[in-house]
Order: sequence, then C-alpha cells, then structure tokens
Amino acid sequence: MTATSCSEGPVRLALLEPDQPGNFGAALRLAACLGVRLEVVEPCGFPLDERRIRRVGMDYVAHVDWRRHAGVDAFARTMASEGRRLILLSARAQTAYHRFAFGAGDVLAVGSESRGAPSVIVEQATTVRIPMHASLRSLNVVTAAAMGLAEALRQLDGWPAATQ
Repeated sequence: MTATSCSEGPVRLALLEPDQPGNFGAALRLAACLGVRLEVVEPCGFPLDERRIRRVGMDYVAHVDWRRHAGVDAFARTMASEGRRLILLSARAQTAYHRFAFGAGDVLAVGSESRGAPSVIVEQATTVRIPMHASLRSLNVVTAAAMGLAEALRQLDGWPAATQ
C-alpha cells in the first residue's frame, strides 16, 4: 500500500526494522505533514497489514508517499541505485546533526527502538547525533526523526508550502 498524494520533499525518512506500531503511525503522520517520502525497512516487530496500517496511520495514510523494503540489503541496494546518501541518527555519532550539511536526496534513517540500526547500514551511512544529556540513552525514534528532518528541511529550504 502506497499513497502518493504529496509531492516528494528534498529528503526522505527511513524506519529501519521498526518494533512499535505506534511509532510507525507517528512516522507516517510526520512524513505526510512534512511532505517527505517514508521508507519502511522490514522486518517489522509487528504485522504490517492493511488493517493495522489504516489504524495507526489514521487519515494521514492517504497523504503520504511511502514504500516497503523486504530487508536492509534490498533497501541499501535501492538507495545506492538511486544515488542517495544515507544519514543515520545515532547516539554514538561524533557529528551533531545541526552541524552537518544535508543535501537534496538524502535519506535520514533511524534504527529500531530495541536494537538500533543494522550493522550493514551503520557501515554504509554517515552518522549524526542529537546532542543530549550524557546520562540518558536516547530520544524516541520519531522525536529524533522529527528533529533531524526539521534541520534538513531548514538547510535545504524544503518546507512544504502553506496551503492557506
């Protein structure tokens, strides 16, 4: 199931093997509202069927361009064939996301809630981090994705046009 009522923005968001259906729904809504394509890399920690997609995506599903990838290898091959740079949000990265130069066509990726990003993606991607208190582990993946997308859209002047 893929809807294409929104034009594709200058960057994309990738969920790598998401565990939580609520976060998948929040990512669908985020992508719809910001006008960016969502790449969902399976396997997911929950069934990804039509009924659940409609339930977690609510009425935002009709406004988001998204696609599924059968696994990380397929995803990595597709992004490479499209000439896309993978930017992984990671608590272990050295470069702060707001000091990184995003480019048109970049794919901002977040790992699963329980396992993080698969090693093949960590090896291929440029990693950036969100500065935060050292004593805490991480932000929610969709919260982190929203922050990263906002910075990328700001740098690329890629915010969706207001419809009012």
